[in-house]
Amino acid sequence: MLKSKNCYAKMGKDIDVERLFKMKKCEYCAKEISYFEQYCSDECQEKANKYYEMCEKYGKIFSVINAICVFGIPIGIFLFPFTKVIGTVIASLSCVILGIMLVLLPFPTENMISKQKIHKATKLTRIIGVCVIGIGFLIFGFMFFYFK
Repeated sequence: MLKSKNCYAKMGKDIDVERLFKMKKCEYCAKEISYFEQYCSDECQEKANKYYEMCEKYGKIFSVINAICVFGIPIGIFLFPFTKVIGTVIASLSCVILGIMLVLLPFPTENMISKQKIHKATKLTRIIGVCVIGIGFLIFGFMFFYFK
């Protein structure tokens, strides 16, 4: 039986015993569950199903708006030296629209979901969306202070 990490360290092996005995986690809330289950409760399963249905329903709209806004930000920055007002407006509107979309449609990456599960990943995505909205307003506010 594995008693401690030290017994393997003496044999020249570096094995983390705690990692070997980790429980499986709920796909939605990350609570520990048995290996025979996917969700800790029916409520988590329903919420996860709603999340995946929302992904299927709005995934294409999310991708199109995301692409437009992600390309709009560098285009606005590129236009800034030539036409300062238009460049600033394009960059700030792109940030604000992208942030609003991340708050309303919080679709994190698959990597975020696998590491932090659906509930925490969507919260983090919404926080990122609020920060992007703030950056958009900062860029827009910069226009008023810079052009006086």
